[in-house]
Amino acid sequence: MADPLDRLHPAVVHHLVNSLGWRSLRPLQAAAIPPILDGNHALLGAPTAAGKTEAAILPLLSRMLQEHWQGLSVLYVCPLRALLNNLQPRISGYCELLGRRAAVWHGDVGPSDRARIQRDPPDVLLTTPESLEAMLLSRRVDDAGLLGAVRAVVVDEIHAFAGDDRGWHLLALLARLDSRFEAPAQRLGLTATVGNPTELLEWLCTGVTGPRHVVMPSGPQAPPPTLEVDWVANTANAAKVIAGLHRGEKRLVFADSRAQVEEVAVHLRALGTTTFVSHSSLGRDERRQAERAFAESHDCVIVATSTLELGIDVGDLDRVIQIGAPRTVASVLQRIGRTGRRAGTTRNCLFLATTHEELLQAFALIRLIDDGWVEPLRPLPKPIHLIAQQLLARVLSEGRIGRSTWPGSLAAVLEAGGLEPAVAQHVLKTAIERDIVIDLDGIVQVGERGERLFGRRHFMDLTSLFLSEPLLSVRWGRRLLGQIDPSALLVREGSRPVILLGGAAWAVRDVDWRRQIVWVEPTDEPGRSRWAGSGGALSIQVCHAMRTIAACRDVPSSATARARAALADVRDAFWFASDGRTTLERNVERARARWWTFAGGRANAQLRRRLEHASIRTASHDDLGITVLGQPTTEAITEAAARSAPLAAPDPRRAHAVKFHQAVPDEALADMLGARDDDPDGVRCCLSEPVALAVR
Repeated sequence: MADPLDRLHPAVVHHLVNSLGWRSLRPLQAAAIPPILDGNHALLGAPTAAGKTEAAILPLLSRMLQEHWQGLSVLYVCPLRALLNNLQPRISGYCELLGRRAAVWHGDVGPSDRARIQRDPPDVLLTTPESLEAMLLSRRVDDAGLLGAVRAVVVDEIHAFAGDDRGWHLLALLARLDSRFEAPAQRLGLTATVGNPTELLEWLCTGVTGPRHVVMPSGPQAPPPTLEVDWVANTANAAKVIAGLHRGEKRLVFADSRAQVEEVAVHLRALGTTTFVSHSSLGRDERRQAERAFAESHDCVIVATSTLELGIDVGDLDRVIQIGAPRTVASVLQRIGRTGRRAGTTRNCLFLATTHEELLQAFALIRLIDDGWVEPLRPLPKPIHLIAQQLLARVLSEGRIGRSTWPGSLAAVLEAGGLEPAVAQHVLKTAIERDIVIDLDGIVQVGERGERLFGRRHFMDLTSLFLSEPLLSVRWGRRLLGQIDPSALLVREGSRPVILLGGAAWAVRDVDWRRQIVWVEPTDEPGRSRWAGSGGALSIQVCHAMRTIAACRDVPSSATARARAALADVRDAFWFASDGRTTLERNVERARARWWTFAGGRANAQLRRRLEHASIRTASHDDLGITVLGQPTTEAITEAAARSAPLAAPDPRRAHAVKFHQAVPDEALADMLGARDDDPDGVRCCLSEPVALAVR
C-alpha cells in the first residue's frame, strides 16, 4: 500500500522531517491525507490531543502549494475566541515554514489589524461564525475581495456547533459564501468522539455535493482512564479535598456553573492553594492572565466552566477534577482528554459529588463510558429565527434584495432543519407586516421599525443567533474584572452587595445603571455570585443508567469509601428502583405521589402535560420523575400518559427570549419551541415500561 505521506507536497514532507523532527504521522493524520488532497468533504474524528488540527491543515497547505492557491484560501472556524488565540501561533508556524501566512479575526482584533488583513490577506484566516457574519455585514469590509478565493473551510470542535443554533448560523454563512464561488468550498469538520459521525458529516455538507468521508482510524487503543467518585456533600468540602490531594501537581477543576466556580475558587484560596479562575463572564484580560499563569505554573489549580472543555492549551495537566457531574458522556470524554498527554501518565478524572443525584449521575456516566456509548449529536429542529436573522443580515449587508431571490442559498439549510420552503416566505410576509422590512415593487429594504431595532447602530446584534445576558460590567478603577447578573446586587435594605468575581470578593461601591457599570473595591467580607441560566435536561440514556446504579447492589470499583457509604444511602432511598419499569411511589401521609420515570427532563415535561390534560394534578417535574398531587392509581397514570395532549402556548417571556422574534410569526415560533421541547423517543420508551406501585 502506498504511503499517504508520499502524496504530500515535497516541501511539506521536508519540513515535517527536518524542521519539525517528526518521525511518523499519527493514524488520523495519515488517514486524512488522501480524501483531503482529493478535495473531498470529510469529518476527522479522534480523541483530544490526537493531532486533528495538523490532520486538516497539513494536507490543505499541500493543496495550496500544488494547486497554486493565492490569497485567502482557507477559513478555520472555531467556537471560541480563546481557542483561536491558542491555535493561531501553531497554525502560523506551519504556514511560515512554507512561505504562507495565517491570521486571526474576531471581536478582540482591533481596526488596524483588520485593515492590514484586508490590504494583504493571509492564506489562512482563523475566525468565529459571528465574526464571519460581521465581515459580510460591515461596509468597511470588502467581503467579496477578502473571501472570494476561499477554497476550503475547517470547522474545529464541530460538536460544539452541531447541537446548537450557532451550527445553523454557520451553515447559513457557508451557503452564502458558496453562492458566490464557482464551486463550493471543501468542508472539513474536526471532532472528538461522537455517537453518529456519518450523520454529523451529512449535516456539515448541507447544500453541497461531492464525495465525503468519515475519517476515524482505530489505531492503538489508549489505556482506559482512571475514574473515581468521591462524596463530599458541599462545595466547601470539595475545596478541602482538592487542596489536600495531589499537592505539587497541576489540577484542572470543572464546575458546571459560574457561581460554583467562584465559590470553589474562594474556598481554595482561603485554604492557601494557588488558584486561578476561567469562565465566560470574566474580563478578557483577566481570563487570559489566569490561563497563561496556570499554563506556566506548577502545584496549582484552575477552576473553570466548560470554556476549558475544548482544546485550549493550558499546559500539561496532571489531574482533572469534576465538581458534581456534567450532563453528557461526551463532556466527560472531552474533559478527561485534557490529561494523560505526557509519556507515563494516564487520563483521569475525580468526581466530587455534592448531592445524591450528582453521585448517581457520576456513576451512570462512568458506566456508559465503560459500555462504549456516546450521545448522538442532534441539531436543534426548526430554526425559524435563523430565517429572520438571515433576511435582515442580507438586507443590511446588500442594501436591498429582490423578493424573487429570497431565500436563495438558505433553502437547503432550512430543509435540513425541518422547515418547509413556504416558511421563508411566511417570515418575509410577517416582517413586512410588522415594518421590520418593506417591499417596494419586489425590492426588499429595511423598514422603519427594523432600522430602529436592527439598523446600522445595532448591526452587531445581527452577527449572532443568541441573546446575550443582560450583564453589568464590573470595574475596579480602570481594570475590567468581568460581568455579573443584576440579581447579584439584590441584598437586604441597609446592606451593601459583596460579589465574587475571579475568585475574589468585591464590595460594590457604586452602580451606574445608565452605563451598566458596577464600581467595586476589594474586601474581606463574604460574597456571592449569581447568574441566570440552567444546565439543561439529562437524556433518558443517562437517567436509565442512574436507575441501573440505584437498583443493583454491586459496589462500583470507581467509588471511594465515602462514596460507597453515600451510595448505600441512595440505594436505600431508591429501594423500589428496578430496570425495565417505572415506579409510582405513594406518600400516603402527604397525599401525593412521585412517578419515578427516569425518562429525562424533556420527556417528563411532556408526560406531565399529558397527566394534567387528563385532570391528574401535578406539582413539578425534573429529570427523574414527576410529583403528582393526590393518590392516583398506576392504571390512571398509565392511561393518562398514553394519551396525547395539545401543546401549551409558550410562555411569552420565553418566546421573547428568542432573538429576532419580532420578525417571526407567532405560530411558527410556538412550533419551534414545541419541537425543541419534544422528546418522542423518551416518551415512547417510558410508556413501553410497566408502572409498579410503591408505598411509604
